[in-house]
Amino acid sequence: MQNQNLEFPVLIGDIGGTNMRFSLILNQAGEQMAISTRKVNDFPTIEEAIHQTILPLIKAPLKSLFLAIAGPVTGEVIKLTNCNWVINPRHLMEEFGFNEVFIINDFEAQALSTIVLPQKYLEPIGPINTATDDTKVIIGAGSGLGIAGLTYLNGHYIPIEGEGGHIDFAPQSEEDFALYPFLKKIVGRVSAEELLSGRGLLNIYRAFCDMRGATPTIEVPEVITSEALTAHEQQAYDTVQFFINYLARLAGDFALVFKAEGGVYIGGGILPELLPLIDEDEFRQNFIHKQPHEKLLEKIPTFIITHPRAALVGMESYVHQPERFMLDMKGRFWVHSPK
Repeated sequence: MQNQNLEFPVLIGDIGGTNMRFSLILNQAGEQMAISTRKVNDFPTIEEAIHQTILPLIKAPLKSLFLAIAGPVTGEVIKLTNCNWVINPRHLMEEFGFNEVFIINDFEAQALSTIVLPQKYLEPIGPINTATDDTKVIIGAGSGLGIAGLTYLNGHYIPIEGEGGHIDFAPQSEEDFALYPFLKKIVGRVSAEELLSGRGLLNIYRAFCDMRGATPTIEVPEVITSEALTAHEQQAYDTVQFFINYLARLAGDFALVFKAEGGVYIGGGILPELLPLIDEDEFRQNFIHKQPHEKLLEKIPTFIITHPRAALVGMESYVHQPERFMLDMKGRFWVHSPK
């Protein structure tokens, strides 16, 4: 691990399965330009997205590209998990003249944000509303399910990337066991991401309908959440309650994995929309109910991240103060080599 001062101007981007968010950091003084959020599917490639949405806005040439992507960062050609984009750092340098390209996992970026986000963007769930610099966990459901850790060591924050969203779903309650046979399985298993994501909402909804002999009438996740918020459709309401309860349980699981005494932070695009349906006592009970370590979990705070561009906030903090952090650059940092 090492620190790296990125050369200005820096283009930072958060590329998820559904949305792309960019911002330009013009100089060390902090001048920047936010760029409106767009849908990934509006563009065939990241190159075309930059050509259409970034280049018309700038006058000076870009020097650095700092990306957070939804998926593991491996190899010279990187495939995102929940969209069709492929990212080739060397091709990006050739196409746009970047001197350097740095790519991290999107939930590493979310992890960085937890130490700089104003309190107004951290909605506490339960009675504990403050956090410490102890190890944290970040989990979030959107197009997929992201999970990362953040530890503090010798004056540096160190994000820990992972693919914990793909662990197995473990039925626990009577409702879980009743629903399990109706859940869509991939190669014989149900992963956490197949429940805690947009397509996960549809999976749960269809399972409830099949289990009860009801005809599914909803085809998109957004309608499930809107119907649940208005209590117009019973299966939709029960789907969202199942979703919230399982997310609380999984958050508690990862709090134990990391011994996250600094707090668990829940991001992603889905849960902030469901705030009116969250019963704080029930959420905390699902989070804590893990004998023999309930006493440990009772002391761990839980927060919902409500900032719509939290990953970019975390990345901006790194760009301006890289000395605060230790990020793994091996196989994730490319420098232009003149021919």
